[in-house]
Amino acid sequence: MSIIYSPKNNPRVIIIQKLYGQFFNKEEKLAFPKHRFKKFIKDVVNGTLERDEVITDEINNHLNTDLNMIRLDKVFQVIIKSAIFEFLYKPRTSTKIIIKEYLNASNFFIDISQTKYLNALLDKISKKVRSPNG
Repeated sequence: MSIIYSPKNNPRVIIIQKLYGQFFNKEEKLAFPKHRFKKFIKDVVNGTLERDEVITDEINNHLNTDLNMIRLDKVFQVIIKSAIFEFLYKPRTSTKIIIKEYLNASNFFIDISQTKYLNALLDKISKKVRSPNG
């Protein structure tokens, strides 16, 4: 029996929403509502914002031939940045889990046909960003 998650229960949906607000809508105050994964959500959102330059450098160093961030959909940009943050700074979470969770979360924002492309991108990024034993 599969569980249908609502967007409110999916921590990565919240992460994507918060980061989108910060990157593209320049919302002033970041508030984190009560959630059982509040610490994780806060870590990823704040960490991605604080390390945006490092993450952008990773993208430029490893992926500039593969993707043009400016041309990518804004939701894709947010997903890629937060996934890179997790690949770099959440070594205890397996690459497969990170990719799977962002793909699940992406279903709330992008068309199903785009998730295959996102899956391929995240897979490629993870191989370039994470050490082979990560």
